[in-house]
Amino acid sequence: MKSFEYGDEEIGKKEVIFLVANMIIGFGILTLPRAIVDVTKSIDGWISICLGALVALIFTGVVARLITRFPKKNLFDISKSIFNKPVAMGITFLFALYMMLFVSYEMRGVASIAKLYLFDVTPVEVICLVFLLVVVYGVAGPSAALLRLNIMFIPIILFIILILIIFNIRLFEMGNIKPFFITGWFDVIKASKETVFSFLGFEILLFYNVHINQPKKTMKASLIGITIAFLLYLIVFFTLIGVFGVEVTANLNFPTAELAKQVEVPGGFFERFESIFFTIWVMTLFSTAAMAFDVTLLALGAIFKKIKRITFIFILTPIMYIIAMAPQDFNELSKFGSFISYLGIVFSMIIPSLLLIIAKTSGVKGNV
Repeated sequence: MKSFEYGDEEIGKKEVIFLVANMIIGFGILTLPRAIVDVTKSIDGWISICLGALVALIFTGVVARLITRFPKKNLFDISKSIFNKPVAMGITFLFALYMMLFVSYEMRGVASIAKLYLFDVTPVEVICLVFLLVVVYGVAGPSAALLRLNIMFIPIILFIILILIIFNIRLFEMGNIKPFFITGWFDVIKASKETVFSFLGFEILLFYNVHINQPKKTMKASLIGITIAFLLYLIVFFTLIGVFGVEVTANLNFPTAELAKQVEVPGGFFERFESIFFTIWVMTLFSTAAMAFDVTLLALGAIFKKIKRITFIFILTPIMYIIAMAPQDFNELSKFGSFISYLGIVFSMIIPSLLLIIAKTSGVKGNV
């Protein structure tokens, strides 16, 4: 008798594609266009997106090659094989701390946007708490079940973005996207830093590697996931500049959200499309935060094997909520996000590259 396809704790190529894409899209697509044009002052920000995507593709390839070399092993096991247990524990614990901060940032971002566009009279603290409780419910189950939610969420997100673009075509002005190639290369490269930050998230493969049942296909699947996010960023960026222009986009905190407010459905069937847009988008942000929380639990579980998963959840939940409430305004939230992004560079690019280089030079491999 053929076994049930989703009756185990393993994920295939399709799940890897969607988990990478969903982790990257998340909160970044709402703020990235503003961050880019704030530096480039022109449509040339599309070059920055391409450069950021190229960097992400390179280091996603590094992570994929590393985990392919150590199939069915997480970051703790890989580090222990290359170095020793104390070093592995240190790297893994810091990775868990980074993921925990990332969850707090996502929570606060969701709460701030929801208050601005959906629940204007509800306190941010309440919105954040409710979202956190839903995330806690999501991570209480097995990791594989959480990852498979991406298969359902991503097609919905792509569809809602398609609708967003189609209904804004009437407002698109070609004059807004001209002229091209007027920004200096220094500013283009400087803006690409923000783009690289928005492409972070593929490092979660360092722990979800234990669930991948086709290690040899991880490279291709993860690169496809990055490409989906890249194309989505690029299309949304061109649409925003075409509709709002550079100056307006640079002065909007969440330009993609404002784009949703411009949608007018014929016949008045939907009077507030942005409400539908955010309802759908919260699904992506939930999935992103839940995966980050899950990876935090996996990292701590790898170090402290005798402590139960539910115990970590009870300990971390109030800590993350307190951290999420620390920023007092949007500027402080942006600085918090930048700090987390720099940590992301360390754990998604620097550490995996060092591990791969040392593993290759010393001939260390995982047990196949």
